[in-house]
Amino acid sequence: MIRLTAFNRIAGLAVALVLAAAGSGAAAAQSARPTLRASVTVDGDLVRIGDLIENAGPVANVAVFRAPDLGTTGAVSTERITDAIRPYQLIDIDTGGLSEVTVTRASRAIEAKEISDRIAAALSQQYGLGKPENIGLTFDRPLRTVQVEASAGGELQVLGLSYDARTNRFDVALDMPSSPTLHRRPLRFTGTAIETVEAVAVNRPVERGEVLQASDLTTLRRPKAQATGFTAPAAAIGLAARHALRPGQPLSVADLMKPEIVARGDAVTMVFQAPGIMLTLRGQAQDSGALGDSIGVLNLETKRIVQGVISGPGRVSVAAATTHLAAAVPRAN
Repeated sequence: MIRLTAFNRIAGLAVALVLAAAGSGAAAAQSARPTLRASVTVDGDLVRIGDLIENAGPVANVAVFRAPDLGTTGAVSTERITDAIRPYQLIDIDTGGLSEVTVTRASRAIEAKEISDRIAAALSQQYGLGKPENIGLTFDRPLRTVQVEASAGGELQVLGLSYDARTNRFDVALDMPSSPTLHRRPLRFTGTAIETVEAVAVNRPVERGEVLQASDLTTLRRPKAQATGFTAPAAAIGLAARHALRPGQPLSVADLMKPEIVARGDAVTMVFQAPGIMLTLRGQAQDSGALGDSIGVLNLETKRIVQGVISGPGRVSVAAATTHLAAAVPRAN
C-alpha cells in the first residue's frame, strides 16, 4: 500500500511536469512574433498573409494580393503589406528592416522546341510529311516559351490541326488538360510546314580548283523539292570546286569535279601502248584536266597536237597511230 501511494505521487509529478512543459510550449508558440519574409514563392494566383509573414496565426490563409503571372517575379512594398493586413489585427510584426518582399509565381516552362516538336509530330502522323525531325516549320509569329502551373503534368495535346499541301500552310490548336490556364485558353499557332532533307554546303569561301576536305563541309536542311546533288559530306570529300563556292549554298553535282592533276602548259609524258610495244614521248598539255579526262597534247618532237587521256600526274595515254608516234622516235645511225 505504501509502495502504491509512492508510485501515484511520482506519476502525478511526472504528469504535472509534462503538462507544464506543454503549457510553456503552447505559450511560446502563441507568443512567437510574426516576421516578414524577404522572398516567397506561391503556387496559386493569390498571395496570402501566411505567404508573406511567418507565424501569422489564424489569419495565415487570408488572401491579400493577386500573384504575379506564371513564371514571373514581382515585389510588394512593406508599407503595402502592413496596410493590407491591418484589418486582421496582426500587430507587432518584425519587418527586419525590409523595404519590400519579392513574390515569385511557381510554374512549369514549356519550351519553344517542345511546342514545335509536338506540331511536327502531329503533321507527320496526320498528313504524312515524312519524319518529324525532317519537317521544317516557320511560324507567323515568333515562338516563345509558355508558362503553365507548376503542378501541370503530361504533354501538349492537339485539339485541332489543318494543313494545305498546295500552300504548305498549317493551323493548329494545343491544349494541356492538367493546366487550368491552357485549358481555358488553348494555344494556337499558324505558319508553314515543309518536308526537308539534308544538303551539303561549304562552310567557307572556296576558290576554283580547291580540293574539299571534311573540315570544309557542313550540312543544311533544304526543302525536299529543291534537293539536288549531295546529301552527305563523305560524297564530296576529295572533289574539287569547278568554280568559286560560297557558304550557305547547297552543292550540286555540277559544282564539283575530280581534282585536276594536269594543268594547261604542263610538261607531260605521252605514253603509247600496244601489244609488244610501249613508246614514251615528251609533250605539253594544251588543257587542264583530272584523272580520266581527255585533253590535247602537243608532241614536242613532231609539233603536232594529239588527243590523250590523263592516266596519272603528268602522264597522258595517247591512242594515236603507231606510225605517227614511231616517226617521232629518233632513228639509230
